[in-house]
Amino acid sequence: MSDDSQSLPPELADPKEKLVLIVDDDESILDLLEHVVKKEGFRVERASDGQEAVRKVEASTPDAVVLDFMLPGMGGFEVLKELQMGDARNTPIVVITGRRIDRATIDMVRQEPNVREYMEKPIKPVVLSAILHRILKTRPPDVSRKTDRGPLSSGW
Repeated sequence: MSDDSQSLPPELADPKEKLVLIVDDDESILDLLEHVVKKEGFRVERASDGQEAVRKVEASTPDAVVLDFMLPGMGGFEVLKELQMGDARNTPIVVITGRRIDRATIDMVRQEPNVREYMEKPIKPVVLSAILHRILKTRPPDVSRKTDRGPLSSGW
C-alpha cells in the first residue's frame, strides 16, 4: 500500500453525476434534506410515501436512497424489501427515523443487504453529507477548494 492512502483518492466521482432519492412524509424535512443534498452537489428526486418511492426508484434508478422509516401506507421496511426484489437491490439506502426504535429492530434493519447507514432524527446535515459522499465515492464540493494543511491544523 502506498503512503498516500490517507489522502482522498483522485478517482472520486463528481456528485453532479449522482442522483439521490429522498423519501419522507414530512414536507419540511423533505425540504431540509433536499437543501442539504443539493448543497453537496448531488441531483435530487423526492418522494413523500413508500409507493411513490418505489415508483421513482424503478423509473429513475437513483444512486442512493435516503428513506424515512415511518411512512404512511407502505412503511420503510416494506420499501426496503420491495427495493431488494428489483433492479435496485444494490442501491445503497440510508434509513432515517424520528421514532425511537428498539435495538433488535435497528439491528434487523441494519442487516438488510441494501442498508448502508441508520440515522435518528434530527439529522445532522454534515453527517448525512459525509455518509452520502462515502457511500457514493464522491468528492465533497469544498474539498477541491480548500488546501489541506494536515489533521492538526485549525480551521478556526
